Amino acid sequence: MRRAILAVLTGGMLLGSAACGSDPKPSSAPQPVTSARTEATPAASASAPDYSADNDVVCRRLDKAFTTGFGDFGKAIGKMIAYKEAKDKAGAAAAEKTAAAELQAVATEIRKQVATAKNPDLKASAIVSVGKIETSAKNRDYIEKIKTTKDLDKNLKTQIAEWLSPVAGYCAIS
Repeated sequence: MRRAILAVLTGGMLLGSAACGSDPKPSSAPQPVTSARTEATPAASASAPDYSADNDVVCRRLDKAFTTGFGDFGKAIGKMIAYKEAKDKAGAAAAEKTAAAELQAVATEIRKQVATAKNPDLKASAIVSVGKIETSAKNRDYIEKIKTTKDLDKNLKTQIAEWLSPVAGYCAIS
């Protein structure tokens, strides 16, 4: 029962819908063209690259990585809570270690999924998320504060928002 509650709670906190926003920038007003060949070439080279299609692909891959990875992390946290409530310190410690390993796996998967991104800003933002997640995998203070399902929302919701915020400007993450 606690695992089911945790799964619903964690799922609701993580990623409601993750349709990736590519937020294409409107181009400047069209210029009168006297010679299509000579006028169009400089205008095309002066505009910024359009990464919207690639951003969409990368964001879908990131969404899958976040959803799957944080699901596994949530399961480990659920086990940890159950062990803590049962006063099983060894089980809780093992589950906490598993949760940290799941976070590291999320970071590794994000790094893998963003490796081929064409948008250097999206790639850099995802690497910032990776750094935050890896830091959290090593520093488990927020995990140790979670003793019951009531603590989960209080301690984890803010942490997840911090992990996801760097890519939120490129990928619609709720």
